[in-house]
Amino acid sequence: MSDEQSYELLGFDNVLLPVGDLVEAVGFYERAGFTVAFRLDEAGIALLKVGGETPGILLRQEEGFGYRPPAWPSPRVWLEVPDARVAAREVRDVGIALLDEPFSGATGWTVEIADPWGNVLGFTDYSKRPELGRRP
Repeated sequence: MSDEQSYELLGFDNVLLPVGDLVEAVGFYERAGFTVAFRLDEAGIALLKVGGETPGILLRQEEGFGYRPPAWPSPRVWLEVPDARVAAREVRDVGIALLDEPFSGATGWTVEIADPWGNVLGFTDYSKRPELGRRP
């Protein structure tokens, strides 16, 4: 932190994802294994839990936001899971298409999905570098 900076970044609050239909989005993410922490339909928002943390993924309905394929390059939110290949099988089993087959990286395996509005989420594990993960 520079001498001139008077604030400190403490961590993430929420990651906001724009969606065109809150009901459809909540259904999609529940099928993908997410749990809804709270939902305020009148405000057009729903918060999805991520682990035991208070911040999560905030779905926010945007009027006139139609369906679109994921853009490339596109911001991506990757979430740690114990085994990304198991996550891939489970989301595929509930009818969610994978953007690609699971791929191996420097720390382990990753697989990505996209919601109907083009928001890309990845499930990644630390199988190659468990000491860096949340569960070494």
